[in-house]
This record gives sequence, structure tokens and C-alpha cells, in this order.
Amino acid sequence: MKEIDVTKIINEVKRLCIEAATYIEDDVFNVIKCAKNKECGLAKEILEQIIENDEIAAKENIPMCQDTGITVVFVEIGNDVHINGSLEDAINKGISLGYTEGYLRKSVVKSPLNRVNTKDNTPAIIHIKYVLGDTLKITICPKGAGSENMSKVKMLNPSDGIKGIKDFVLNTILEAGGRACPPLVVGIGIGGDMEKCALIAKEALLRKIDDESNDPDANKLEKELFEEINKLNVGPMGLGGKTTALAVKVNLYPCHIASLPVACNIQCHASRHKVVIL
Repeated sequence: MKEIDVTKIINEVKRLCIEAATYIEDDVFNVIKCAKNKECGLAKEILEQIIENDEIAAKENIPMCQDTGITVVFVEIGNDVHINGSLEDAINKGISLGYTEGYLRKSVVKSPLNRVNTKDNTPAIIHIKYVLGDTLKITICPKGAGSENMSKVKMLNPSDGIKGIKDFVLNTILEAGGRACPPLVVGIGIGGDMEKCALIAKEALLRKIDDESNDPDANKLEKELFEEINKLNVGPMGLGGKTTALAVKVNLYPCHIASLPVACNIQCHASRHKVVIL
């Protein structure tokens, strides 16, 4: 049995919060650079500005964006791991320290009705999965309101099929326009029920930018939607161009015979997330 002290969790979560806001992942950054070389005119200029912004953020150790998000946390805890305290309390303490000491914007309100700010960006949205092994994996995924507000869930009929799924996704991207800060990473969850499709769509955003689904149907849909989304001419920041999506990720899950739940979770070009394994 591996013992993990909550102090270790607090310190690592604090570090990940600051790094997620400040340093773009190399794989995402490289795809943005490649996209710049395919564009011209205003679209190329916007991508050049995004690249410059991300370079300054890393160099100066400041956030890439003023919206440092609500903190979504994915946890995988092994059956041979023992934590000497509350895991959720430790995660929230780490977030509180990260957002306070890292001078990150606190964007969480205690109630959606009274709108009073909690002043430390807690509580987080935490998803815990139990797995075999002796490791604790924590993924920090700050989610800005611009992209999250443009995300959607729809309960389709099975007869709507692939065309219905595509129409829903393409309409979601078109309606979002520049408000989600494209170019985007698009996570799509299909199956399960209303909440499960939304969850697997968000999990899809955590996949590596060049990762392709092992499921042949999902893989085909990823490629087709990537091509079709980039033909919409939404472009960088919604001002037109060839690059509306940097990647499309499709996750599938079994569902009821009379149901076809679909979620489209949109992430901005920064695609912020950081991982630690303890």
C-alpha cells in the first residue's frame, strides 16, 4: 500500500494550476505553428499574435489569458493507494493556493443565484475514477467561460444517425463563432446518457492533440468532422480562415436502444491542462 501525504497533493495541485495557466503544451503549440503556415492575411496575423502571446506568457510567467477558468480536476486513484486525509479537501486547498499565490483570476461564485465570489477559485469540479495500481494521477483542466458557454448537449433520436450528429456539431461551432476563441479543440461525447455524454466529451479534450481514436467508427467521424469544421470559414478568432479546429476528438459509450445522447465540449486554442502522477 502506497501512502501519499495530503501535503504532497496540495503542493502539486498548486503547481499544476499555475503551470496550466502559464505554459501551453508543446504538442498544442506546434499544431498552432503549423496552422499559421497554412494561413494568409488576417488569419495568419491572428495566429502569429497567439504564438507571441503564448511565448510571452511562458517567458514572463504570467497567464496566457485573463480568464483562468473554473478548475476541472480528473483523478485516477489506484486501489493500492492510501491518502492520509481528505483527497477533495487537499485538491481544493491546492487550487486556493495556486490561484492566490499565482495571482490568477478568481472566477468562481459560491451560488449561481447570489453570484458572490469565493475569492480563491474553489470549489473545483472533481471527477474521481478508481483504478488498479499504486499511483494517483491528477489532471488539472482550467475551463474558461468563453468556450464552456458555447458547449452543448443534445438528446438526438437514434434515427438521426451520423448526419444528425454532424449537423449538431457543425451548428454548435457556427453558433459559437469567435466567442470560444478559435482555433478550437473539439471534444465530442456520444452515448451513455445526458451526463455521461457530457463527461466523456470533456475527457476527450485531455487526449494528446495528435491522438486518434482506436475505434474505427469514432476515428472516421473525427477525421470527417475535422475536415468539415475547417471548411466553415469561422477561422482564428471568428474572423475567417482555414483553421477553425486544431483537432476533433470523439469518445463513445454504450447507450439505450431508444437514445442517442451527444455532447460537444469546446476548448479554446490554449487547450490548458497539466498532469501529475504520484
